Amino acid sequence: MSIRVIATLSVGLGFSGAALAETPKVATDITPVHSLVAQVMEGAGAPALLIAPGASPHGYAMRPSEASALEAADLVFWMGEGLTPWLEGAIASLAGDAHVIALLGAAETRVLPFREGIAFDEHDEQDNDDHGHDDHDDHGHDDHDHDDHDHDDHGHDDHGHDDHDHGHAHDGADPHAWLDPANARVWLGVIAEELAEHDPENAALYKANAAAAQAEIAALEVDIAEQTAPLRDVPFLVFHDAYQYFETRFDIAAAGAIALGDAADPGPARVAALRDMAKERDIACVFSEPQFDPKLVRNVFGDSIGHGVLDPLASDVVPGPALYSEILRGMARAMTECLGTQD
Repeated sequence: MSIRVIATLSVGLGFSGAALAETPKVATDITPVHSLVAQVMEGAGAPALLIAPGASPHGYAMRPSEASALEAADLVFWMGEGLTPWLEGAIASLAGDAHVIALLGAAETRVLPFREGIAFDEHDEQDNDDHGHDDHDDHGHDDHDHDDHDHDDHGHDDHGHDDHDHGHAHDGADPHAWLDPANARVWLGVIAEELAEHDPENAALYKANAAAAQAEIAALEVDIAEQTAPLRDVPFLVFHDAYQYFETRFDIAAAGAIALGDAADPGPARVAALRDMAKERDIACVFSEPQFDPKLVRNVFGDSIGHGVLDPLASDVVPGPALYSEILRGMARAMTECLGTQD
């Protein structure tokens, strides 16, 4: 039995009456955030998921049931507009009275800038220490000023972008920060504090669940560090730059990305440069993603180097408390299977 389940049961025995109290209605954006919140809420309630598993979060049109869950929410946990810019307007128009927490802006979150160019620069050890948001005084958008939003174009029949630009801006802060387990541990504490504030009767349960989940993730981090240690000098390419939080945490590094962004196919010049780099640096493996057509990877490199799949959202895992750890395990497993076969 896991540490988290034991903690949940032990606290639940002492606070069985509290668990019966009406808990806040909570909405989350992507499956990893949903999983972290579900771990903290276990035994008291469950959050709603706004973006269907397997869908790209950078551009999405919510289903009516998802829009209804957002409209009913007392609390909204999301990464922030850097990952899902389309969701900011929907939150403003549908969840104007909700308390909104952007985890990417939470204090002590390690935030990295996007990398640029065909080849990524080698890791700077300062990245491990110098990108936290220690100057934040709150846990995100605690003071959403919804009166400043123009609501005229956010009716209930249009809950997402319907244009053709479904990519995120590839500059500023990289929003894929959930792939650093240290950030997840920080956010578990943030989530527990926010829930406890809105639901004091279940505060002990939330905090015990968060502490147990933090311990589980810390143990998993040790295991993954041991598993990926042999991969530290093996170069590889990714479909787009979404994995540097995992890379820097475990001291492995992608040499570059096929596409600048998730919605942009590489031009002929970039393809030629990538092929040259793959030969010059003896690239061992190129990773595609389940959300995007793998034919692009094949068209660029053929069968000259190994192919793998990285899934930062664990789209084949049922959403719930266990999903976050499965994301990390899946990343480590995919890298080991593709990179570990190289000499």
